[in-house]
Amino acid sequence: MAGPGNQQPSQPSAKQAQSPRPVPPTPPRPVAGSAPVRKPPQVLQINKKEEQLKLEREAAEARAAAEAAAQRATDLENAVRASRGEAPVAPQRPAAPARSGGADDELFDMSGFEGLTMADLLGPDDQGKRRSGGSRMAPPQPERAAATPARTVDDFDFDADAFLAALDEQEFVGTTGEVATGTVVGLESDGVYVDIGGKAPGFMPKKEAGLGVITNLKERFPRGTQVEVLVTREQNADGMVTVSARALALRQSWEKVRLLEKEGKVLQVKVNGFNRGGVTADVEGLRGFIPRSQLQEGENHEALVGKTLGVAFLEVNPETRKLVLSEKKAATAAIFQNLEVGQLVEGQVVSIKPYGLFVDLGGISGLLHQSVITGGQMRDMREVFGQGDRVKALITELDPGRGRIALNTALLEGAPGELLIDRDKVMEEAADRANRARSVLRQQEQSAG
Repeated sequence: MAGPGNQQPSQPSAKQAQSPRPVPPTPPRPVAGSAPVRKPPQVLQINKKEEQLKLEREAAEARAAAEAAAQRATDLENAVRASRGEAPVAPQRPAAPARSGGADDELFDMSGFEGLTMADLLGPDDQGKRRSGGSRMAPPQPERAAATPARTVDDFDFDADAFLAALDEQEFVGTTGEVATGTVVGLESDGVYVDIGGKAPGFMPKKEAGLGVITNLKERFPRGTQVEVLVTREQNADGMVTVSARALALRQSWEKVRLLEKEGKVLQVKVNGFNRGGVTADVEGLRGFIPRSQLQEGENHEALVGKTLGVAFLEVNPETRKLVLSEKKAATAAIFQNLEVGQLVEGQVVSIKPYGLFVDLGGISGLLHQSVITGGQMRDMREVFGQGDRVKALITELDPGRGRIALNTALLEGAPGELLIDRDKVMEEAADRANRARSVLRQQEQSAG
């Protein structure tokens, strides 16, 4: 028998030696890049429950503090009301907290709307009219109107002077195309500063200081000089406009030239240049052109430089800046200036047309229409006047713009058809007969007027 210190381990039985001992399962190792191992659902539910219990405890503590504060406020208000002899008020309890997590009937609780009518929901009368389209009106609610009294204009803080001053600050001075009168307030080497009443003075470049070449701005525009200018560009970011005395002078020149053209005036101009097509001249500060075909001496037009010519207007177009003159038309216009309706003139028949005779009156032609040659029955105009014959006739119409002169010989007859019988007698007595004929013309004009 072995002693206690020499105990040997017991040998397993044959049956135990045959059956292998169970080995505990080895947990799987996490693979790189795979999803993290999730916690069991039981653990998640426990954590969520603990968090919910914590929130409920905090909410209960907050409600208790709110109720204590409300009670304290009520006690203070009742103490004040008791000192005044007023009835105490009921304690105000804080509103119940919103319920979390419930069904739809808890989220959409309609208990707070019990006892309210549709009129209460729609609001006052004017609001009810707008919402119902005017078909249905809500009953009056004086207690609500008293709670929010209407405000009048006097309740608002409004300063009319400050409002007008703000408008003046925003007023723009100097619209493109506007004529303004200003004062010279500054000079620079490249232009002039002109005060026209805006936020900043207007600037007039040197080349816009006037017609022609200006070499000394200081002599032409000393400080304090009153000058009339045309606004050519509106205000920039600094409130400054661009003005021009030259543009205003050009506008005024075109207006004057158009008036002269309308009146059919003849101008005396000095030729200051020439080119292959004609010569140039200055007219009211504008450059006028006279074509060679409109010159009396067009073959040697270079020799006309420095000479003065009488010219009339052929074309005046401010939009295209086209000003065309004519020396030949001026000769015609000069003759027109010496003619008047009722005047007796003498000329030579230079052309016979089916509708009348053209008579040269010394540089211009007048038309003697077939209907006013004689008062008698005339089969052919040549029965009275042939080409090259001298004719005395009365002027019955003048049109300088179109260069037309209407003549009449029938008014010189004593009896209708007298020119067919004794033309020479009528021509010899034409001066005396013209006085009687003028009386007839005046009567015709009065009856027509």
